[in-house]
Order: sequence, then structure tokens, then C-alpha cells
Amino acid sequence: MSPHALSPSLGRTADETAAYLSSKFAVTSNGFLPKEAPLKELPPYYASWDALIRRLPQLLRAGALREKAKELEVLCTDELKTEAQWRRAYVILGFLGQAYVWGGCQPAEVLPAAVSVPFLRVSEHLELPPVLTYAASNLWNFTCRPGADFTDVDAVQSMHSFTGTEDESWFFMISVAMEAQAGRAIPAMTRALETAAKQKSPRDYDALTRALGELTASIAQVGALLERMHERCDPDVFYHQIRPFLAGSKNMEAAGLPRGVLYPEHRDDEGRWHGSWHQWRGGSNGQSSMIQFFDVVFGVEHTNEGNSRASPTPGDQPAARSYHDEVRDYMPGPHRRFLVHVSQQGSLRELAQKIQQQSSTADESQKRFCAAYVKATEVLGTLRNKHIQIVTRYIILPAQRAAREMMEKQINDEGVEAPTKQNLATSSAVKSAAKSQGGAAEEPELRGTGGTTLIPFLKQSRDETFEAGHLRT
Repeated sequence: MSPHALSPSLGRTADETAAYLSSKFAVTSNGFLPKEAPLKELPPYYASWDALIRRLPQLLRAGALREKAKELEVLCTDELKTEAQWRRAYVILGFLGQAYVWGGCQPAEVLPAAVSVPFLRVSEHLELPPVLTYAASNLWNFTCRPGADFTDVDAVQSMHSFTGTEDESWFFMISVAMEAQAGRAIPAMTRALETAAKQKSPRDYDALTRALGELTASIAQVGALLERMHERCDPDVFYHQIRPFLAGSKNMEAAGLPRGVLYPEHRDDEGRWHGSWHQWRGGSNGQSSMIQFFDVVFGVEHTNEGNSRASPTPGDQPAARSYHDEVRDYMPGPHRRFLVHVSQQGSLRELAQKIQQQSSTADESQKRFCAAYVKATEVLGTLRNKHIQIVTRYIILPAQRAAREMMEKQINDEGVEAPTKQNLATSSAVKSAAKSQGGAAEEPELRGTGGTTLIPFLKQSRDETFEAGHLRT
């Protein structure tokens, strides 16, 4: 059967679904990536931005980035005409903002107006916070060989980076290839959710099973791409050179930002800038709409911030948002609305659970569907296990090595000396070394760039994924 002439039980054809997702939710044939590679430059009015971002690694190495950023003029956003231009502006300002905050021995608490003012306006247009989100570092920050597939990680390259290293480009591009790979299954699963939500008309369970098989294979390929991280990204380069620039300003007191970052917004009659303090989460793969789409499809339920089970709230206060809910604020507006849209269709878990509860009357096609659903959740849980392994290799173990080195070199009679540089990596090492000196366990309570405690959060997310596949009678 032609992929463009699917069974009526699946509603829209593949072409109709693709057009609908693209026009309404900016979901393309590459999933949450743009259909074409992002722009490489802005209109001439923004030439100073383009020039500065291209020199970013060199300026950071020379310790000159902050001085150059302060020399920029405050540009307006009126010359941004297309969505591609707005996105590139967001990428540039996101990188410049992060580089300014974390590009010195001590973090800078106040952004220059030339970065802050346009960044606030661009972020408002794109419905994103003014910080380097996953969209800025990954989704809209790559080039590709002409005619190449975005799933080919060897064919894509990061457009901008902090270090200029192959390690950083490879780290970002693994995620780009993963996004493109998963994106291929989105139209089929969107139609499958619509089919599963139908109450009256007979469902084509074999079609649902085929769609699940397609998604399962896609998730397995995403996992295979993740396992290639080690090929060109060294764990110590990532931990010490790249990761500190990805940190946000939320839960970063120990790293030197107790109040967050001040964003100048307007100037008074005397020429003085005024603004507001903000605490934003840093960029992380948790901001990927791809992962949350998987969760919606399978009905995975996450609780609290992701670090532990939700605790009761006193009185009539509303329950705290889970991290997975909160992090949607860091996704582009159309993608956020897409997740809401598919959530309203219900999940495949609801249908599989209903069949399991009536197993005595289930036919063979329904049983095959349930088996395919359980297998799919297992593959997604395996992907999350692989993520835990990557985090262990790229964050936990380097943090422990850094703590041991600090114990050997920088401990005196009064305790642990703070390193010269203050950022996410050095603050973690200080805390870990201090715990070790006091006889506590060596492993620190490391936080991710998104602000969560790393391993507890990831393990809970994995366990909740496997839990979704446990159908009960």
C-alpha cells in the first residue's frame, strides 16, 4: 500500500498530516528541526552580531569577549522579517549571553544592554526565555552538506560554539541527528493517537501495531546515535570546557549567581539602564520536545521536579509542577502547543490498559497491539538507561576525578581552597572535595545544566518509563 493512501481508520493521509503539522506546529519532515538548514547570517544591519559570534571561541580564549560585547550598539529587532531570521538572532544572542556570563574567572551578574534588550524582544517573539535553550544550541544551530540527510551525524556540523572544538560540535550534532531520526515517526504516531482516541468507529489495531513498530525502530536508532557520543567528544573536554557555558542561572548559587542574572530593559532620561533579575534553567536535552513526545505517546507519568515523588502541599496550595511540565516553557511556542495537542488525544497506554483489563475478550490483533506497546516502552526505557550511562561517563566520573585532584593539590589545614575560576564544573569539584574531606561519600549531589539533581532525576524518569509498560488487569 502506498504511504500516501493509508487506511481510512488513520484519518489524514501522510501528506495531509505532514502539511498540518508543519503549518500549525512547525513540525517538519525533520521533526522539531527546521525543514532546511538554519540561516548562516542575518541582514547587514546585524553585521556586528554575525561578526562577533564568528569570533566567539577566539575571544573567549583571549578573555576579550566581555569587552567586545560592551562595545556593541543596542540594535532594534525591526529588521528581522522571517522566522529563520528571528531564530538566528535568538541563537546569536543566546550564545553571546552565555559567553558573557560564564566567560571570566567569576560569572557576570549583569548582561550588557546590547545583548539583553534585543534578546528579550526576540525571545518574546519566539515564545522562549532569554537564555541559551536547547533550541538555540541544537535545533537552530547547524549546517549540513548539500543534499545530505540530517540523520547523518557525519554530514552535519555545529554553526556556532564556545570552544571551537570538534568535541563541542559533535556533542550538539548527535542531538540534531537524534531529532531528525525521531522526527520521521511523528506523522504516523500522530495519526495513531487520533485512531486510538476514537470511541465509536472500529479501530485498525494492525495499523496501530505497525505505527508502534515504526516508532520503536526509530527510538532504537536514536539510542544507537547516542552511543556514538564517545567517538569525537572527550568526557573531560565536555565537563571542563563545554558544560560550564551551558549552565543557567537557576539553582546556581554555588557557581556564583545567588540572584540570577540582571537583564537591562530600558534606559531612563539620564541614560541609566534598568531591568529585572531572572533565574533561568540552562540548556539541556530535557528541553527536547522529542523526548516529551515519546512520553505523551506512551502515557509516561512524571512526578514532582523529577528528583523524588511529589510531596503533599500544605493547605490549598496547588501541587508543584513537575520538571517535565516546567521545562516545556523552554521549548518553542509551536512545539509546546503540539505537545498539548497530542496530549489531548490521550495515550496508547490508556487503550492498551483497557484491552488488558478485558483480556478474556481481546482478539489477536488487540493482543499484538498490547505486546507492541510494551516492547516500545521497554525500548524507550533502554534509551533512558543509555542516557544515564552517558551522564555517568561525561559528568559524574569527571567530577569525581576533579575532586580527587583538588584534594591532592589544593587542600590545606583550613579545608578546600576555591579554584581561581568559578563555574558549574569548579563549584561541583569544591563541594565534592569538601564532602570527601569531611568523611562523606565522594560523589557530590551534582546538578544538571537544567538545574535538577542529575542521577536521581534521570533514574526516576527511567523508572517511570518502565512503569508505563506494566499493564495491569
